[in-house]
Amino acid sequence: MTIKVRFFARFRELLGTDIIVTSQEGTHLLTVVKKIAEKSQDGYDAIFDAKGDFREFVIVMQNGRRVETATAASTPVTDGDEIAVFPPVAGG
Repeated sequence: MTIKVRFFARFRELLGTDIIVTSQEGTHLLTVVKKIAEKSQDGYDAIFDAKGDFREFVIVMQNGRRVETATAASTPVTDGDEIAVFPPVAGG
């Protein structure tokens, strides 16, 4: 199955954007993002903590819906999903 992963702002600078990955049935959201992030130590460290969990400020969306990072390890992905990963948003 094919999944599109988009990183934004600082994460995009470190990992790129519009990345297409192929995963097996039963793969979870956390696993998909980790697989990409592991290609850059700086990118991995920006998104994941020492335990390998999403950092508390990371925003993750699946097909336009926010996913709680605490449940990302058990959230399955399906063919055609679009995952978006954002750093904290600040405005002014």
